[in-house]
Amino acid sequence: MAKKKIGVLLSGCGVFDGTEIHEAVLTLLYLDQQGAEAVCMAPDIDQAHVINHLTQAETDETRNVLVESARIARGEIRNLAEVTADQIDALILPGGFGAAKNLSEFAFKGPDGAVNNQVQQLLEAMITAGKPIGALCIAPATVGMALKEKKPLLTVGSEEGVIGAMAAIGVRHQLCTVDDIAVDETHKIVTTPAYMLGPGIKDVAAGIEKLVKKVIALA
Repeated sequence: MAKKKIGVLLSGCGVFDGTEIHEAVLTLLYLDQQGAEAVCMAPDIDQAHVINHLTQAETDETRNVLVESARIARGEIRNLAEVTADQIDALILPGGFGAAKNLSEFAFKGPDGAVNNQVQQLLEAMITAGKPIGALCIAPATVGMALKEKKPLLTVGSEEGVIGAMAAIGVRHQLCTVDDIAVDETHKIVTTPAYMLGPGIKDVAAGIEKLVKKVIALA
């Protein structure tokens, strides 16, 4: 039986301006444990900005999302522009602020911001093809923006501001503990709060493992 190919959409490297590394690595670990093949990808664009992760201050550097994401993928990564829905069986978006800064403008403009065009197209194509989508932490906000016309059921932790922003565009929100998942069975969208709730890596790991297993089952 052929391995299921699960896309992992990265958004840089580091929680404050890119992909949350723990969430990405745990996703890759559980995919491997389940016998699936991870297909890492990222858009070939500049990051919205670069944050010094020691001081959390913004720097005057410019970094590329694809180049930075390649650090997490150990160099095995594809340009998002060259990935289509028929090449993968499911798609997972780890969190980190990059998911809301580089994959969309949610961090800066809320749900009125734009979603990266390539991200938008792939998410729409996955839904049209009936293929599952998983999203961790803040990444469900970008998924919700891209698919707002579907009124998907998601979890984005417990911050009222984020929940309210999602509700404003018609996204249905489900409160969820860190070790659990929210499942939109109609649209095959699986989400987990991860570091939106935390507090630690063992806590987020439980929910991420459930998400990975559910996404693979739906695929």
